[in-house]
Amino acid sequence: MKKYILYNPLAGDEQGLVSAKKLDAHYIGIELIYIDVTAITDFADFFSNLDDDDDVIICGGDGTLNSFINNIDGLDIKNNLFYYATGSGNDFLRDLDKPNGSEPFRINDYISDFPYLYIGEEKRRFINGIGYGLDGYVCEVGNNLRRTKKKKINYTSLAVKAILFSFRPRNATVIIDGVAKQYTNAWLTPVMKGRFFGGGMMAAPERNRKQKDLSVVVVHGCGKFRLLRILPTVFSGTHVRFKKYIEIHHAKEVTIEYDNPCSLQVDGETVRDVKSYTAKAASRVAAIIK
Repeated sequence: MKKYILYNPLAGDEQGLVSAKKLDAHYIGIELIYIDVTAITDFADFFSNLDDDDDVIICGGDGTLNSFINNIDGLDIKNNLFYYATGSGNDFLRDLDKPNGSEPFRINDYISDFPYLYIGEEKRRFINGIGYGLDGYVCEVGNNLRRTKKKKINYTSLAVKAILFSFRPRNATVIIDGVAKQYTNAWLTPVMKGRFFGGGMMAAPERNRKQKDLSVVVVHGCGKFRLLRILPTVFSGTHVRFKKYIEIHHAKEVTIEYDNPCSLQVDGETVRDVKSYTAKAASRVAAIIK
């Protein structure tokens, strides 16, 4: 039996390999094969060359795990898959109440439950949540800065600057299991599988990842200074007390459309100029296929 360590060298502020190598001390006397996961071009071919009792450990952050589960979507994998978080946000790990540095844990049972995102003809899965609006814009700005600066990006500071100066709310149509609702001045409308996104922001504090639906969080109808008061409470999940400005719905399927295109973030990765998208719980997709 071998253990294949699929690491992302860019994870954790480009410390991915260094962090992954900590597994040497955890698996003493076991053959470990380190492979740059970004260099794998054919995952079907990769898994076809493994023995059934070989283990695969994915090392990286939420973005790495998102990319991996999309690359293996539709494959019949018999190997045990483990996850070792070496990213900077690690919201998937946080949602499972596991601290940073936790030993690798098996994720085969989670994979079939990850929901789907549809943008036009594109279909992909996500693990934590989709941020559409202010959070997508901030993620876009942060990712652009990350390419030019080596220092750590302060996303809270970016959000404050965006609210005050550069981001404007949209009018939104939110269709929840076929029922449409209209919102003016929608700042953000994340759709959540877990509780967290954005490196510790508890957008949907009452969620349980085992739920078969999705949570739709709509922040709307408030001015920029009211939003600045609400923003810090998202980290503790107490923003839900601002019921006049925040609604949380549950849906098997949700479509969200803005009157002007906006960036959205999917587990921390940016998709630009999106006017509408649809998210479906895995149970909803399975029912349609059946």
